[in-house]
Amino acid sequence: MNDKKALSSSELATLWMTYQQKTMIQRILEYFIEKAHDEEAKEILLYTHSNVKDYIGRLIHLFENEGCVIPIGFTEEDVNIGVPKLFDHKFDIMFLRNLKATSMGLHTLHLNMSYRKDLILLYKELTGFTQTVYEKCMDYLREKDVLPGPPAVTVPKSIEFAQSPNYMAGFNIFSDKRTLNTVEVAYLYFGIETNTLGMQMMTGFAQAATEPEVKKYFIKGKELSKKIVSDYTHVLMQSDIHAPSTSGAKATDSTVSPFSDKLMMYCTSLFTNFGLGSNALGTAFSLRSDLPVKLAVTAKDILAYGHEGGKIMAKNGWMEQPPSMEDRNKLFK
Repeated sequence: MNDKKALSSSELATLWMTYQQKTMIQRILEYFIEKAHDEEAKEILLYTHSNVKDYIGRLIHLFENEGCVIPIGFTEEDVNIGVPKLFDHKFDIMFLRNLKATSMGLHTLHLNMSYRKDLILLYKELTGFTQTVYEKCMDYLREKDVLPGPPAVTVPKSIEFAQSPNYMAGFNIFSDKRTLNTVEVAYLYFGIETNTLGMQMMTGFAQAATEPEVKKYFIKGKELSKKIVSDYTHVLMQSDIHAPSTSGAKATDSTVSPFSDKLMMYCTSLFTNFGLGSNALGTAFSLRSDLPVKLAVTAKDILAYGHEGGKIMAKNGWMEQPPSMEDRNKLFK
């Protein structure tokens, strides 16, 4: 007898989302493993792929036990490992690092949305595994001196409190804006770093996309990432803070896609949604009044871009629908 409670709507939703993400990662890793530039990178990719494959098997088992249809997700048809390299050396590990940053947030959120003990343990395991991969990526990139790291700062020697509401001023043309605090710099730098990589990802995707509408969409994404990097860098420079740039991880001159347009659109959607969430956190924790306004404008652009992508995916039959609640009106008829 199965004494487990039936899946709730939120639990089914999180399992479905996890399956979509993990099958996408599996296909991307298959290509990266084939094109790995050195043994250290390949070892990280193989370790990640092996574990992801195991977790996909566990998810399938869960769906079967619940009498639930297994989602399609992403299959072997969504990857072609025999094509030329679309990205230069080190992009694979930098990309995997960003992907695992996204996964850490999702797994923690999904754990909080789960009530069954077996699912809580599953997301707990996934979080630990994701953190391990993230650490492996960081160790590799530091060793290769690829990540420059956030701007340096002088360590404070005393505690300070804001003395007046002027601390939050950002629009007063008759007085200087205060310098950025470290919390504000942290979120701005994170936005610069992720969008710099995103710009290269969009460049490669745009070169390789087969559908003209999709190609145009990726070019638009590249320009949006470029604008965000430019705007955030300008804010840092106003406080005499230099924004470090990463080396390597560029798109090559290949125009042959290793991935289906469907997979590249989903991948873009995943990072777009994560960027929207990070932007919201930056807005919430920025105390200088001009910053939330700038971040809100960026959020509006990201949201519009993501909405446009959703329309393209639905139009082409690439948007697999999450499980829906019962349509009572339809049942009544």
